[in-house]
Amino acid sequence: MIRRSRAPFYLAVMLLILAGLALAVIRHVQMGVPWLPGKQQPVWLVEARIDFEAWGEPVKVNLNIPEQPPGFYTLTEQAASPGYGFAITEQQKDRRAEWTIRNASGPQTLYFKTRLIPDAYAQEAPLEPGPVDATEVFLEEPAATAASALLQQAEARSSGPASLTRELITLLTSQTPDQNTRLLLSQESLSSTLVQLLNSAGIPARIADGLKLEDARRQQTLEPWLQVHDGDRWLTFDPRTGAQGVPEDVLLWRQTQGPLLDVMGGSGSRVHFSMLRQTLPALQILRSEASSDRSLGALSLYQLPVEQQSMFRMLLLLPLGALVVCLMRILVGIKTSGTFMPVLIAVAFVQTSLVPGLAAFISVVTLGLVMRGYLSSLNLLLVSRISALIILVLFITAGISIIGYQMGFSTGMTVTFFPMVILAWTIERMSILWEEEGAHEVLIQGAGSLLVAILAYLVMRSPLAEHLSFNFPELHLVVLGIILLLGQYTGYKLTELRRFAPMKGYH
Repeated sequence: MIRRSRAPFYLAVMLLILAGLALAVIRHVQMGVPWLPGKQQPVWLVEARIDFEAWGEPVKVNLNIPEQPPGFYTLTEQAASPGYGFAITEQQKDRRAEWTIRNASGPQTLYFKTRLIPDAYAQEAPLEPGPVDATEVFLEEPAATAASALLQQAEARSSGPASLTRELITLLTSQTPDQNTRLLLSQESLSSTLVQLLNSAGIPARIADGLKLEDARRQQTLEPWLQVHDGDRWLTFDPRTGAQGVPEDVLLWRQTQGPLLDVMGGSGSRVHFSMLRQTLPALQILRSEASSDRSLGALSLYQLPVEQQSMFRMLLLLPLGALVVCLMRILVGIKTSGTFMPVLIAVAFVQTSLVPGLAAFISVVTLGLVMRGYLSSLNLLLVSRISALIILVLFITAGISIIGYQMGFSTGMTVTFFPMVILAWTIERMSILWEEEGAHEVLIQGAGSLLVAILAYLVMRSPLAEHLSFNFPELHLVVLGIILLLGQYTGYKLTELRRFAPMKGYH
């Protein structure tokens, strides 16, 4: 007889387990699904307040708002502006909040609020779809000569847009600036001077507005940041230090060339920012993001209706119960009434709670066995006997429910969750087993079924199991792989080891 190699089987099982773990890790990294239940996640609430004086005519206010800021993901956006119409518009990546009103006069105050969550996955700036050209710059003498001298000095010690930017920042922020530096900085700010120099060198550059995030701060203003295009994407620099990248506590509010605030029909406009650091449950944030287009967002169970979510929350616990049954039957060797009857009992316990469900199950099965004994004396056919038993089980369940309700307990009312047909078949099986093997075997298999069901219930009701099974459904591939491996086990069961106890004294 040719023995078939098990290598393909073990390879397939390993691929199943690795696929489940890999998908779970991707979901955790890209969607932020926490590994543990109850995890809290920081959320920044940023409020922009706009104040201006209306002239008693139609008013239109435009405020630039963030679009995919590096290091953050926008959770919610809302405006507080009584009497004003509000909309969010976008033209050529210039995303703006727009307020309009037919007539307004006197002091006006508008609010725009956004909630953002730190998102390390959004740190890298996206690639630009097409080439970006430098802005043409015209400088008058002697500023043109000073700019040319500074660029020659910086280009001699640089090899690309990023290194050239750092060299220019070093020259312009030197403790001992030369006359060219002093001349340029006397006409423009540091950020504007850097933008002019880089565009003069043919390198696209622009000013971005950043907001430093500090908890419970009010009346804050935006600070200028320098962005340089290296041919593929925009690189961000701190013009004060030359450090590249956006710090974790800085929100780039504006990354376009347009104005931050534009008010028509008013004057004296100004905008200030307030911020507050909040902490929300990570799963609450996940539900809010379920409809997003982030990676794997379309595969989230939170997109389903609430009714279907409740159903899947229960169904996804079944593989864990099946795993417990496999472990207890294959490795431990506990006998049960039916192969997966303990899983069904455990599911019922999940819905009813353990103690009331256990009492109801024992009551129904005990009364059912008594009535099954009477049906056996009638010498009925198997189909008629099972059908009659199902009806009797239904009456038993209804009776227990009524008695429990009259006594002030909900124990009886929860019995309806038990599958009636399965209960009837269990009673029939135990009755036949009683006739063939005796009451001792019935007690062994009945007690084994309840023990395995209780263990499965404890596993399925654990907060970690409920969390992982619903939020990481791909981990059931790992459970499937483990069950397949258990199916190859041919060794001794733990309950069989007692046969070797008399051999302890032999060497």
